[in-house]
Amino acid sequence: MPSDLDLRLVRYFTVVAEQRHFGRAAAELHITQPSLSRQIRSLEQQLGARLLDRTPQGSRLTEAGEVFLPRAQALLRSAAEATAATQAAASPSRIVIGYTTNLIVTPVARELRRRHPEADVQAVHIGWNEPHSALTEHRVDAVVARLPFASERLHVTVLYDEPRVLMVPLDHRLAGKESVTVDDIADEPLPRLPDAEWNAFWRIDPRPDGRPAPDGPFVKDVEDKLELIAAGQAVAIAPGVVGGPRLRPDITFIPLEGVEPSHVVLATRAGDRSRLVADFRKYAEALLRPGE
Repeated sequence: MPSDLDLRLVRYFTVVAEQRHFGRAAAELHITQPSLSRQIRSLEQQLGARLLDRTPQGSRLTEAGEVFLPRAQALLRSAAEATAATQAAASPSRIVIGYTTNLIVTPVARELRRRHPEADVQAVHIGWNEPHSALTEHRVDAVVARLPFASERLHVTVLYDEPRVLMVPLDHRLAGKESVTVDDIADEPLPRLPDAEWNAFWRIDPRPDGRPAPDGPFVKDVEDKLELIAAGQAVAIAPGVVGGPRLRPDITFIPLEGVEPSHVVLATRAGDRSRLVADFRKYAEALLRPGE
């Protein structure tokens, strides 16, 4: 590999390889398609190999491209990790805490600021499907989130459990019941999300008897899911957040009996020796409890 290989060009290549289309890749990278094509040709010249072939449907990796892609991805990860580690060494008194929807990290962040007044303590919201990537890409240093998510290269600790509940519109046949079981929703469509592991847990798919869960509409955002439920087009399983806010006045929650609870966890990078991360873990285990 040339010693002066441009990491910017390497990143451009990985985006085209993932999108399999120059136009979509250019849009994601916020550059023009002709410029992207020139950058890829420049990378190919540096490597002395053609990496991509254009097709009527988009683009595809050549044999050389298939070989280079995983190495390019590893190279970009190493560069990101090297940058983050260097910045952490230069500014050791900084921690970024990630949290997902309806989870609160404020008590721990305040305790860290109280005990480490010199530290820069930040809290940022991340998407339900971002805990692993946010940590491994060094966008955050600790995450409080709900399982399931990938745990490779992470240290994960369960903080507490939440019961699962069923969300239905106010005029649904089950509204007002003290509790329901999976059998009560055997034929009810549940929204699908773009994550197989998340779907398996939150749709209980397959069901205990082996049958698949009925398919509902495909959604990406919580707000879209709530709209489908309120409109009577689907029901959904959600965490029963103790003391949490009522999401909408036209949706009600019913305890779902006989199922494993939701697990709220703290995740950090495996092997992270930061003093602030260690203290965050200690205070989180002491202060983060339902209703607190």
